[in-house]
Amino acid sequence: MATANEDFRVVPDDEDRASSTTSMRSSIIAYRHENGRTYHRYKDGKYSFPNDDEENERLDLEHYLCLLTLNNKLGLSPPNFPGSKVNRVLDLGTGTGIWAIDFGDEHPEAEVIGVDLSPIQPSLVPPNVQFIIDDIDDDWSYSEPFDYIHSRMMNFSIKNWTTYLSKIFENLTPGGYVELLEVDGFLVSDDGTLTEDHALSRWCKFLREAAAKLGRPYEQTDKFKEIMAEVGFTNVVETRFKWPTNRWAKDKKYKELGMWNNENTSRFLEGATLAPFTRGLGWSKEEVHVFLAGVRKDLNDPKIHAYSPICSVYGRKPGA
Repeated sequence: MATANEDFRVVPDDEDRASSTTSMRSSIIAYRHENGRTYHRYKDGKYSFPNDDEENERLDLEHYLCLLTLNNKLGLSPPNFPGSKVNRVLDLGTGTGIWAIDFGDEHPEAEVIGVDLSPIQPSLVPPNVQFIIDDIDDDWSYSEPFDYIHSRMMNFSIKNWTTYLSKIFENLTPGGYVELLEVDGFLVSDDGTLTEDHALSRWCKFLREAAAKLGRPYEQTDKFKEIMAEVGFTNVVETRFKWPTNRWAKDKKYKELGMWNNENTSRFLEGATLAPFTRGLGWSKEEVHVFLAGVRKDLNDPKIHAYSPICSVYGRKPGA
């Protein structure tokens, strides 16, 4: 009986491969146009905030706001301490890549990888920095674990924080660190000047409702420490901050934070609202713009002493 074990050579179709690669690249950069803004095309609809120049400039402004909050540090965990050495670093939801680039500059010994759904990162980067277009909901298949995993402003992007932090835990080296910097999905005031009737409060309420309907619910930042411990992290440290909505605060540092946060939020309002409200709540573009006029009025009112609660939390994977 003949054996179906033929010895033959399979010749690669380079033309077809090139065509497929070009097609894939084109599909990634062919952004979705919606209500005058652009959004990622790869895994279309997973992330509700835009990826156009307007939003990218805001992300870089927000990076400065984070630096100002952390006293010009990229993070509070030990990998950010002076003289610290790390081998492999992962920046999840890297956006424009500005954090990864800055960390790569400060740590030339480290290999820094930034991951995002949108290819909006610059092409000229430090030689130890690279960017990958990928979906963090998919299985992670990195060749080696990381010493430090950084995640910033990912609320409204994560389906389940326990699952997310478990993936991070699995992809860290023993003794490695994870660090989150997150904002709560609501604004508050300590003196009652922000009420439930204000448009600013209603905006937060509607945004949380839309996030839940879109399958990316806001998580309360005071739960992150507990979730980290449940996943297996030790030495978990939480530090809380406040971002005033404008320059209403007397303290010089908070006044400066309020000035920059007002600019950041003013630029963020339309981009943060259009897709969630139209996709998740069924609003029209016109209804969104009318509503945001009242939100902006509250945002700029120095008599409303509102602020965004900000939380930094980091933890360590136990050593071997």
